Amino acid sequence: MKRSKGFTLIELLIVIAVISILIGIILPRFKSMQDEGNIAKAKGELRTLQTAVESFYIHNSNAYPSALTSLTSATPLIVAAIPADPFDSAGAAYGYVRGGTNNKFYVIFSDGPGGNGSATITSDAVVETNGSSCIYASNAGTDTQP
Repeated sequence: MKRSKGFTLIELLIVIAVISILIGIILPRFKSMQDEGNIAKAKGELRTLQTAVESFYIHNSNAYPSALTSLTSATPLIVAAIPADPFDSAGAAYGYVRGGTNNKFYVIFSDGPGGNGSATITSDAVVETNGSSCIYASNAGTDTQP
């Protein structure tokens, strides 16, 4: 009996199953690497924005900006555009809040990997976040979350 060349249905199903298993292993790791990259990006951009806010303070009568958008119209020009938060699905800019006596403190924050982070400054200049995934930069005290 002469055997025809080609793959059997069983062989094709085994190959498809192996490929499916490999994809199932790789995809979660790719998502994790993507989150790590966005965390590093957010931390770097927050440091840049913190430097810009401090520069605004020096050039504008020792007052912090009322909003991050003030940095794009300041004289001298501090930043050309405020970057978007990599964790905000709508592509919004980072959050910014002033607080403490005479608004002497500020916090710039990202939503974080959870997508719902926010931060505030208490009257005694301590930064409080609403979740462990919030990423922030501030000139105020320390985070009260564990």
